[in-house]
Amino acid sequence: MSRIGKLPIAIPAGVKVIYNAPEIKVEGPKGKLARSIGEGVSVDVTAQAITVNRNDDTIKSRSAHGLTRTLINNMVVGVSKGFETLLEINGVGYRAEVKGNVLNLALGFSHPVNFELPAGITVEVEKMTKLKVIGIDKEMVGETAAKIRAFRPPEPYKGKGVKYADETILRKAGKTGKK
Repeated sequence: MSRIGKLPIAIPAGVKVIYNAPEIKVEGPKGKLARSIGEGVSVDVTAQAITVNRNDDTIKSRSAHGLTRTLINNMVVGVSKGFETLLEINGVGYRAEVKGNVLNLALGFSHPVNFELPAGITVEVEKMTKLKVIGIDKEMVGETAAKIRAFRPPEPYKGKGVKYADETILRKAGKTGKK
């Protein structure tokens, strides 16, 4: 039995869960999320908790058990608390600003990088070099942060670029001069 899959998911106050055979809908104070549940697992919803059970012991059912439970848990946490990812911009002249639904980045290129934010995602800019990607869908928050980081990943010599706040950049030594 999956250690993750057998854990029940507690439903916090203010969160409403509706399950109709292949689809589960979760509504909370921050918004609504819906997801289709794959074959091989079944979901039981009570007033206080959600449990995920597998239908049989096939490889597909066993592999989907823990994943399905984690995806539903992320939906419940997202609509109640939300998710955020912190990014830092390092480099002289590198900065960011948000105008409406567009994130403008100056990353040392000859042109500014304009990134249109997906629906449901907001970005807060602190001190022009710190970004906070906020949303209720954990997948979308992580994917958006990865796309922003991909515009200028941190380089190993000076550490210039966009990096996650908790990321450590392994530095390399530069060239040594002729003696």
